[in-house]
Amino acid sequence: MSVEDTLVNVLFSFWTGLAIVILVVLKSGLKFVPQNRALVVERFGKYHTTLGAGINFLLPFIDKVAYDQTLKEMAVDVPSQSAITRDNISVEVDGILYSKIIDPFKASYGIENFAFAVAQLAQTTMRSEIGKLELDKTFEERVSLNAAIVSSINEAASPWGIQVLRYEIKDIKPPKTVLEAMERQMKAEREKRAAILESEGLREAAINRAEGEKRSKVLAAEADRAQSILRAEGEALAITTVAEAKARALSMVGAAAASMEGQKGVQFDLATRAIQAKEAIARHSSVVLLDAHSTSTAATVAEAMAVLAAINQSGSLNATNRPA
Repeated sequence: MSVEDTLVNVLFSFWTGLAIVILVVLKSGLKFVPQNRALVVERFGKYHTTLGAGINFLLPFIDKVAYDQTLKEMAVDVPSQSAITRDNISVEVDGILYSKIIDPFKASYGIENFAFAVAQLAQTTMRSEIGKLELDKTFEERVSLNAAIVSSINEAASPWGIQVLRYEIKDIKPPKTVLEAMERQMKAEREKRAAILESEGLREAAINRAEGEKRSKVLAAEADRAQSILRAEGEALAITTVAEAKARALSMVGAAAASMEGQKGVQFDLATRAIQAKEAIARHSSVVLLDAHSTSTAATVAEAMAVLAAINQSGSLNATNRPA
């Protein structure tokens, strides 16, 4: 191999190696940061910058990624702990905390383990807030209790670059004796409400029954009154009709008796009635005292004729024909 060939080979190897070194350096300097993540970069051991999502370039062997922080919301489980309420009752409380990093620099350099620190802070704040409430209020005011814990934690965790979004109490466990007393209290309260509802139902039923009876009596009284009114009106109408019929009959009889033919008819009717009356007396009595001159039919007719003649002489039959 000639000297020229050797020189060419050396130059080729040099440039090839240089290209490989440059590629390696470029690759080590390029950083692809995912979405919702942040890289804290140090230069010569000192904080330099924070890289966001996208393509970023670092100086090889000079810049170093010191911390890789996630910007997503994180759930931190707060272990169960004992707390004493305002009325001196010990309860076991556990919860869950939702937080996120809002400042990667403070989260990296402000505290060593922010998740542990936030959990401990949540426990101490929870004990403090529960100590302000009575046992019954801890069950009723969970929303306000959670809001108070979140406010207290955010105030203390602001130098760490951490924001607590919400806190949820998972469970509150009173002592067994207190639970038994609460169960008895709730049972008594339910029985009380049941008794009240039952009594109200009975009262409503009695009121409805009384209203129904009252309405029934009122309707019956109204029906009786209407029936009495209709009966009275019917009787009055009947009496009026009978009286009018009798008046018309008497008027017709009087008008007929004023004529000669009518007087003869009246004489005949009186004679007939007299004979019938004596026959009835004879049928219903075993002893009859009679005048010797009035035993015959002729005598009876003569008496009736004498009565009619006396009436005619007095003018009673002609009174209807006189002008008023």
